[in-house]
Amino acid sequence: MATVPQPVRGAPRPTRPGLTLAQKRTLWAWGALAVPLLFFLVVRILPTLVALNMSFRQWDMLSPDKPWVGMANYQKLFKDPVFVRSLTNTFLYVVVGVPVQLILGLGVALLIQRVNRFAGLFRTLYFIPYITSAVAVAWVWRWMLQEHGGIFNELLHLVGIAPQKFLGSPTQALYSIVAAIVWQGLGFQMVIFLAGLEAIPTMFYEAAQLDGASPWQVFRHITLPLLNPTIVFSAIIGTIRYLQVFTEVLSMSNQGQGGPLNSTKTLVLFIYQEAFKSSKYGYAAAATVVLFLIILVLTVVQNKLITRKYEY
Repeated sequence: MATVPQPVRGAPRPTRPGLTLAQKRTLWAWGALAVPLLFFLVVRILPTLVALNMSFRQWDMLSPDKPWVGMANYQKLFKDPVFVRSLTNTFLYVVVGVPVQLILGLGVALLIQRVNRFAGLFRTLYFIPYITSAVAVAWVWRWMLQEHGGIFNELLHLVGIAPQKFLGSPTQALYSIVAAIVWQGLGFQMVIFLAGLEAIPTMFYEAAQLDGASPWQVFRHITLPLLNPTIVFSAIIGTIRYLQVFTEVLSMSNQGQGGPLNSTKTLVLFIYQEAFKSSKYGYAAAATVVLFLIILVLTVVQNKLITRKYEY
């Protein structure tokens, strides 16, 4: 009978091949990313898929049956004059609000960058409105915009201009709300632009000064091109912000309905009213999907069109 060889006492045991350093780093990376990735999937992706499913159904919270209606909700949306008006208003918020906020934010940042004393104080004063409750800001602006007794109309009275309706006028209400949003978000844009300005190497300005460039030439050919990544970031963040306007309209418009005559109603307010006041969840989900696609497309287009490479 053959005998099984016994291991020699004291001889080293054979070792299994272990993980390489690169494999260990990969495992650690995936382990670190697992929690935020899971959070993103649960909080972002899953609700999006649920909303997409709801948009193709007649969704009744009290009924177990959710019949499939296909594109009926979407067809109804684009025939709904209130939805079309809300969509138009939302784009108007973006077209008016984003450029104004970018220009003012950059202008304030350039001025504060030139201040030698109390620069920190000015930054704080401009940034305080951004961290203030949007509801509080909206109600203060609503009080200032009152036709009778409002601060703005009192100032207009001093220069001989008749009182304006502002929030009570279909042609002025949207721009009045935009003014409040721009004022509150100005501090955020200022901080972003200040960070971008401080990241520009001073050697470019020193070379321009030696060449005798004017302040406008320095701004146009050095500051503005080098701020391009900052402008792209601010434009994208601002566009998403204005596409999702809700609190200010709910707090400042007549009875929170987006009036007068739906002149200030946004897509988000339309979705809120259809879902939680009219219980049309499938219909509201279809509007949510439309808003999601608009934000996605505009973000991609902005990133492609605004991002440009410069050589110096």
